[in-house]
Amino acid sequence: MTDPSLEELEAQRTRLYEQMAATGDFRRGSVSENYRRCGKPSCHCAQPDDPGHGPRYLWTRTVAGRGSRGRQLSAGEVGKVRRELANYQRFADVSQRIVEVNEAICEARPPDSATAAPPAGTEDEKGGSSTSSARRSRRR
Repeated sequence: MTDPSLEELEAQRTRLYEQMAATGDFRRGSVSENYRRCGKPSCHCAQPDDPGHGPRYLWTRTVAGRGSRGRQLSAGEVGKVRRELANYQRFADVSQRIVEVNEAICEARPPDSATAAPPAGTEDEKGGSSTSSARRSRRR
């Protein structure tokens, strides 16, 4: 089997971008279903085979630099949040495939290709430091 052509890879990347645009609402994390015991000896939850009070649903996710965060969900929110979590998984899968196709495009494109896209924001710009940087480095 031969490697796909540059045109085929670019068409594949376009289809993946379309899939990403159609992802819809999404969020990271997970939903857990929990039961608890209240501790009252006369309550039904104190019986050996009783699962306890619940279910209670908790949406948790990791927040950069802050650890794990959670929020209790109402029974009506659970389906919506689970759909959004599934959409996030689709988003992550498509993102990974886009990276893989872009790497293949970079490998397939000739080094002196005029069609290679320049990095964003670099067209017709001169290098140099910003004004604020120059102010901070002024000698006294």
